[in-house]
Amino acid sequence: MGTWIFLAVLVGIVLYAISLYNTLVKNRQMAGEGWSGIDVQLKRRADLIPNLLESVKGYMSHEKGLLEEVTRLRSQAVSASSGSPAQRAGIESALSGALGKLMAVAESYPDLKASENFREFQQALEETENEISMSRRYYNGAVRNLNVSVESFPSTLIARQFGFVKAEYFEIEDNADRAVPTVKF
Repeated sequence: MGTWIFLAVLVGIVLYAISLYNTLVKNRQMAGEGWSGIDVQLKRRADLIPNLLESVKGYMSHEKGLLEEVTRLRSQAVSASSGSPAQRAGIESALSGALGKLMAVAESYPDLKASENFREFQQALEETENEISMSRRYYNGAVRNLNVSVESFPSTLIARQFGFVKAEYFEIEDNADRAVPTVKF
């Protein structure tokens, strides 16, 4: 009778360990899926930028430095596609800032604002930025779940045994982007 109880407890422990392992695998896969979603949106944005720059080049001949900066940052973003989330976030944050400057400068060119091509690219870029934001939220939620699983007891025992590690969040690097805008009347 005692051996049956011992075997039942042992089977229960093994099944629980398998369940913890499967949860860790699921969380790691969800984080990978989330990162893939971010990567797709960042590639889409990088593909839109040359077309946007081409549509503004003729109008913004005085803004050559800004156009070159956007081009340089886009090249860095494309070449950093295999970097860590923290590295990618820094480069993508700088690119977002440069694109914001480009859009702000574009406001002072009425002919450019009236251009159908520019408006289409501006709208596509805005949609892509929204998709990046949604993808970042999904990824960071998946990373949170993975990190909690990796650090929580008793799943941490399984995580260490099978090489599961915490993942990095994809966070905004620029503190100015985090700041709450001030509104004055």
